[in-house]
Amino acid sequence: MEIELNGAPHRLDDGHTLAQLISALELSGKAVAVAVNRQVVPAQLWPQRVLQSADRVDVVRAIGGG
Repeated sequence: MEIELNGAPHRLDDGHTLAQLISALELSGKAVAVAVNRQVVPAQLWPQRVLQSADRVDVVRAIGGG
């Protein structure tokens, strides 16, 4: 299936969860915020949030600085 990830097409296997996507992007354990179809999804819900074809996923990584 294909989703939109940060504005670009991204292919995934059917049944992929948000947690699996974050892991595949090597962002597990990092400070990130994730929205699916413009709805913020809390990190504790990522393992049960199954992605669907055409979902729009936005991943924002927090970067500290001054």
